[in-house]
Amino acid sequence: MTDVAEDANDIEKLYEYGERLNESKDKSQNVEDYEGIIRAAKGSIKAKQLAAQLIPRFFKHFPSLASQAVEAHFDLCEEDELGIRVQAIRGLPLLCKDTPEYVSKIVDVVGQLLAAEENVERDAVHKALMSLLRQDVEASLTSLFKHIESSDEPIPDETIREKVLNFIRDKVFPLKAELLKPREQMERHITDLVKKSLQDVTGAEFKMFMDFLKSLSIFGEGAPTERVQELIEIIEGQADLDAQFNVADGDHIDRLISCLHMALPFFMRGASNSKFVNYLNKHIIPVLDKLPEERKLDLLKNLSESSPYTTPQDSRQLLPSIVQLLKTYMPKRKTGEEMNFTYVECLLYTFHNLSYKTPNATNSLCGYKIVTGQPSDRLGEDFSENYKDFTERLTNVEDLARATMKKLTQGMAEHNKAMAAAKTEEDKASIKIKRQNTTTGLRTCNNILAMTKPLHLKSPSFIGDKKINLSWKEGVKPLTPSTTAATGGKRTATAANDSNNSGNKKGRGEGGPQNQLVNRAFQGLSHGGRSGGRGRGWGGRGRGRGYH
Repeated sequence: MTDVAEDANDIEKLYEYGERLNESKDKSQNVEDYEGIIRAAKGSIKAKQLAAQLIPRFFKHFPSLASQAVEAHFDLCEEDELGIRVQAIRGLPLLCKDTPEYVSKIVDVVGQLLAAEENVERDAVHKALMSLLRQDVEASLTSLFKHIESSDEPIPDETIREKVLNFIRDKVFPLKAELLKPREQMERHITDLVKKSLQDVTGAEFKMFMDFLKSLSIFGEGAPTERVQELIEIIEGQADLDAQFNVADGDHIDRLISCLHMALPFFMRGASNSKFVNYLNKHIIPVLDKLPEERKLDLLKNLSESSPYTTPQDSRQLLPSIVQLLKTYMPKRKTGEEMNFTYVECLLYTFHNLSYKTPNATNSLCGYKIVTGQPSDRLGEDFSENYKDFTERLTNVEDLARATMKKLTQGMAEHNKAMAAAKTEEDKASIKIKRQNTTTGLRTCNNILAMTKPLHLKSPSFIGDKKINLSWKEGVKPLTPSTTAATGGKRTATAANDSNNSGNKKGRGEGGPQNQLVNRAFQGLSHGGRSGGRGRGWGGRGRGRGYH
């Protein structure tokens, strides 16, 4: 009974403190009353609940007690009793409503509370953070991002980092138009925060951040080229283009492919692809055959898609490597060897785009007689053997393409008959995939024939961009995912089988989903954040790169 009486007495005193403070015209004179409220934070459950309401209410009037008051309130946020915690969390934004210098500290604490397990508590944390963001968006974002970005100090709790990331993705990014004001100033601020956070991210996290950055008005469609180039430089840094290449480093290859794919829209907007092209030419193309088939194909596809945006100077540097690859994958005569038609499509497309930029470079490489009036024309030299070799390979490829098209056309007729006879939805779905794969194979062969035809002339015309629609960019999304291992299982290189493999891979075209390898690299954030855990998967944390 004595304890109950003491509790009742404590509560009565708290109400007295609160009433006197409410009535006082100069509240700063009621120091003892506020000290009593702070002490109550260590009292009974009811006293703590009441203290959680009163500490924020009068906080601004007692700057000399601010440190004690804040610490007492933080303690209330960690109480065992859920009701006390929720009440204290709701009061946190009030602590800095009239004392903005406390925003950073309060946001830092609220960010840690995102790991709360109870729904009502987590909801209170979210609302408190949104209130703080609206009070001072710059200070709040700076404090929140400190839970994400890498530093010399190890991050104490990986769970908190993940929760903060998810909060920023789900609550902050969708409200950017409302929160980021003044717009240009705050968009620049959050861009700088994101850059610092990219030192150590997974593929999923990197894609999330890049999707957000490109949605900002400072990087929008009307942005100057130097702004677009800034995004490219961020992607280049993530791709590790300054690192020495190791063919056994699958993580680096995955990152390179994914980043090159992500950079393509920015190349279209005038950003330079020089660094990517030079890295591929110097490090990747010489060891291309040592890569798994899956990665090899993705690299060739990305290289071909970026080739229209290559400068004449870079085109001249890259062209000899592309011609050599064409000779590798285009057999000289009918030897019975299987040919990977998609490789040839990629390389011919790249060859046309590079040659279009620097036509006279093909004189010595392929024996073409193209006059540009430059000393590099080399028209006085005899490269007829190169011309004979190259055109012989083109002719053989055309023969193989036509023969394969005949088989694929026959196969399509068989698929149509099978579809008419199919009785179950499962059978129909299977046949539909086969038809899609056959269609892709036919597109590939048609593209090859369209690109080889003008190359038989002594002075050929090279096809620039827009005139060939790459086969995989027209592909229909398959109904079932690829069964090919993401690390790149060995696949048969016949045209029919190659088109089957291409069909089962997710299309990478305009408006379509990204390829399988890119999807694999970017998965994970929506399922708990860090795919593969700390230090695993591309972008595994611990690489320590930054963009400052």
